[in-house]
Amino acid sequence: MSSLVVQTSFLGDMVLTTPLIAWLAKTGTVDVVATPRAAGLLENNPDVREVIVYDKRGADRGVGGFTRLAARLRTVRYGAAYLAQGSVRSGALTLAAGIRERVGFASSAGRAFYTTRIPPIDNIHHAARLLSLGTRDPTGDVPAATLRPRLYPGPRERAAVDELIGGSTLEPTIALAPGSIWATKQWPYYADLARELRGLARLVVVGADADRPLAMEIVAAADGSAIDATGKLSLLASADFIGRARLLVTNDSSPLHLASAMNTPTLAIFGPTVPEFGFGPLAERSTVVGRDELACRPCDRHGPRRCPLGHWRCMREITADEVARIARGLLTPRTS
Repeated sequence: MSSLVVQTSFLGDMVLTTPLIAWLAKTGTVDVVATPRAAGLLENNPDVREVIVYDKRGADRGVGGFTRLAARLRTVRYGAAYLAQGSVRSGALTLAAGIRERVGFASSAGRAFYTTRIPPIDNIHHAARLLSLGTRDPTGDVPAATLRPRLYPGPRERAAVDELIGGSTLEPTIALAPGSIWATKQWPYYADLARELRGLARLVVVGADADRPLAMEIVAAADGSAIDATGKLSLLASADFIGRARLLVTNDSSPLHLASAMNTPTLAIFGPTVPEFGFGPLAERSTVVGRDELACRPCDRHGPRRCPLGHWRCMREITADEVARIARGLLTPRTS
């Protein structure tokens, strides 16, 4: 049976959808509808037959783009569609494509278009929630190896990383991911952390073009010895680099999920959000830092643009000394 997965949400959501894709691929072929940026995350993925790009805010915006995509999907005759992104538009798209079985969450905005509605569970990882669309088991009770995301960097990605960091000559490395599209989720002390860690390993800053000002502060704090990789690697190449690093220090943002897919030790800093929302690290060696004693936390599922109370204590009170100490512990090999 051919299945269609629709995931047009954030980049991290696409990474966390890969366990569902792998599950469905056990019983048939799987195509995925993705945004232009997220499509690259599925390159080389053996569980995906075709990635169908839906530029819903660009070339495919409006009724015309919707109609063209629905007509294209209709020619495949999918047995079922899995709505990993639960908008009304996504639900309507699968209905217009003539897909008889449409599976999504009972709480989604597009639930009126679904033939099967899965009750979502709040206290499990989002990867487990998404996987439950395929297993039809809302408990999310699956082995960790089944739950961990999977990405497949290829020769092109490895070559790009080799060129950037000089092959293996600069190993070992620590990856720092200071950015987030949500301002209040950006921990403010990465430059101070760079001063603490610069003697332990080569520091490499990963992220998008928009994170370059943060990277410049970190490079300066490390006396120029750190590498600024922001905007220089594709998402899949970034995953390849993170897979080589001894540690990733990150906010609650998409690099965290890249590290989960590559099973890289992860130190995740959570401020206005909490891992209980379902977006914590899944790597075998990972630690979350946050101020659990604050009564105002969490204040938002994504992270507000500004602190509602004006003090931003959830991030300001996590010190560079504390994070550096935890990082050193993760860098120390475990003894049996």
